[in-house]
Amino acid sequence: MPSGIIVIDKSAGWTSMDVCAKLRGILGERRIGHGGTLDPMATGVLPVFVGRATRAVEYAMDTQKEYIAGLELGVVTNTQDTTGQVLETHPVQVSREALLEVLARFTGEILQVPPMYAAIKIGGQKLYQLARKGKEVERPARPVTIYELALLDQTPPEGTGFLLRVLCSKGTYVRTLCHDIGQALGCGGAMSSLRRTRTAGFTQAEAVPLEVVQAAADRGESLLLPVDEFFTRNGWAEKTVVSPAAERVLRNGGTAICPGGTAACRVYSQDGTFLGLGDNDGGRLRLAKSFYEVP
Repeated sequence: MPSGIIVIDKSAGWTSMDVCAKLRGILGERRIGHGGTLDPMATGVLPVFVGRATRAVEYAMDTQKEYIAGLELGVVTNTQDTTGQVLETHPVQVSREALLEVLARFTGEILQVPPMYAAIKIGGQKLYQLARKGKEVERPARPVTIYELALLDQTPPEGTGFLLRVLCSKGTYVRTLCHDIGQALGCGGAMSSLRRTRTAGFTQAEAVPLEVVQAAADRGESLLLPVDEFFTRNGWAEKTVVSPAAERVLRNGGTAICPGGTAACRVYSQDGTFLGLGDNDGGRLRLAKSFYEVP
């Protein structure tokens, strides 16, 4: 069965789960999960984990994300992006210098109140389901980190649209960031576009649209990357190569003698097979998470 990672360039109008469903049909594999949700209006990098590699999804969620976001000033919507219902409009008299000053205030660790149109649950119900019923509930603010926030362009020149580059932690809502920036400027704001350019160590340069995956499958070719590519790109511990005897013990769920090395490690067999993530406790090595194929 196929196993590995495929980096998709998601098109607008698709949900992340739509992409996974399409890939299940293309690849003939039921076990498929993505490495971080993109809203339907968003495009860009969506790592998809296939087969045994789905065991790495939980780690991919924790990585930094980079986005190019459109900010439209002077408008407030119920979804905090320009696909939603317009609630307010305001004249915009914001200089480039004033915007840069506000962007600096939103860099670092900040608190965000999740938007009502979000997939997280409050009281067992997803927020967007409550929002569609016209309900609004209190949402506790959550800490997120904006590592970098840069102004790239103004559209059109002297206009009310701006292009931002955002490097942020997991859990960041870029549309909420746009909304909050607009509030801080006193004129309101909404996200007008969003493209994810990097996540989980993968970039847009290597992302491919679904049509390319389908064409490759029709030719009998695979675009899957090995799952350990994710761990090596993200600097996950050191590499440890075990003997055939130790490999047999580890594959059977046992603890192998493995002197030296780091407490956390990536474990490989002598033929280069990635066995999994290891936990080395004083020379006693076990697999904390296995990735080898199980017959």
